[in-house]
Amino acid sequence: MKTDSQTSSVRKFHSLSKRLIILFCIFAILLSAIFGAISFMLMYNIEDTFIERKVKQEAEYLISDYEKTGKWPAPRETNMQLHFSRHNFPSDFRELAIKEPMRKEFFGQDGRHYHVYQFPEYPNTFLVAEVSNELIVRHIRDGVLEFLLVSSLIVTLLACLIAWWIARKTTKPLDRLATFVETVSPENMKKRFANEYPRNEVGILAQKLEDTLLRIQKVLEREKAFTRDASHELRTPLAVIKNTVELAQNQKGSADTELLARIYKGAEQMEQTVKTLLILARNESEFNNSQPIDLMPIIEQSIIDNHLLLENKAVEIDIDESCCKKIQGQKDILKLILDNLLSNAFKYTDKGEVCIYFENDHLHIKDSGTGIDNSISNDITQVGVKSEQSTGFGFGLAIVKRLCEHQGWQLQIENSASQQGTVVSVRFSSLKKNAYVSIRVGS
Repeated sequence: MKTDSQTSSVRKFHSLSKRLIILFCIFAILLSAIFGAISFMLMYNIEDTFIERKVKQEAEYLISDYEKTGKWPAPRETNMQLHFSRHNFPSDFRELAIKEPMRKEFFGQDGRHYHVYQFPEYPNTFLVAEVSNELIVRHIRDGVLEFLLVSSLIVTLLACLIAWWIARKTTKPLDRLATFVETVSPENMKKRFANEYPRNEVGILAQKLEDTLLRIQKVLEREKAFTRDASHELRTPLAVIKNTVELAQNQKGSADTELLARIYKGAEQMEQTVKTLLILARNESEFNNSQPIDLMPIIEQSIIDNHLLLENKAVEIDIDESCCKKIQGQKDILKLILDNLLSNAFKYTDKGEVCIYFENDHLHIKDSGTGIDNSISNDITQVGVKSEQSTGFGFGLAIVKRLCEHQGWQLQIENSASQQGTVVSVRFSSLKKNAYVSIRVGS
């Protein structure tokens, strides 16, 4: 479960409003950069358009006079010259003009810039204009760049402020809803809380959450009613059985004291099991009162309580002294887990032995029984899964797994690798040594 600080840091890192602001600012920066590039291209394009128009007008004058007189006149503009071969071009760009005959614009030395006009009717006649004094953009380029940079920064700042305002206004209801859902529980849910949110996507989400929480609330109410009624209805007949047995034991001339004691012990064990399972169904947090408990006495008591399953069987029970440990947990839960595991080992072992030993922080229960079918070995702890020879309903191991997970223990079930049978392992936490004498119980 995440702590409040972890939840807060996750929400802060994944803040939708911050992501909107960042994306909006990035968009503004990209838009400013694109606008600046387009502005520069437009300025250069307009400049080239004016120069080319001026050169074309001079070319039209020259060809008109040539068609009238039969001689090429001198250009009126001092920065323009007629050439009748590319080999006569200025040395600044002569070679480049020969290599690239379709090019119209050339850069020369010392900042000179040339535009070349080729007369369509006279392919070997060229009008070359040196236009460096007419280039306006080149002289104001630094100022334009500075202006565009400053204006881009201002636009970006305004965009970030607008994005912050929009994101705050947009995500405030969603953040309020997230805070409400984080702190609310179905038991103390505020009625009609969805009406407090705007009629948009956030309102729709709030309405869906309200409907879901209402359904969960009804399910919890039904579960509470069931566990309350089941607790009463199951404990009452068990109490009657115990009282009847006690009364029969106190009467003189009781027929079978040992049999009555066995019935009383079974009813007492059933009562404790019902109590534990009802607590599990009602509120698993009641299991959190763990304390150090001795493992060996619980194992011994569980063996005694389930020894009837070994009657008329050639089965030996071997408890290793390594089981003399203290574990951190709850005694009733551990007893219920061991009852299920040992009863399964006793029930499905007809001959051989059941070994109980502790190794590498694990309690192992190994039997020489029929083992687990490979087809269900991976799902044996699921509800309703059982082998063909099982006479139960397939709930025992599912309950054991659930109890182990809640206590922070690990359950592992597998077929024995060395012989026929099953090895069940439970890994406990907070272990330390305790002095006990090992025992060996035969069947």
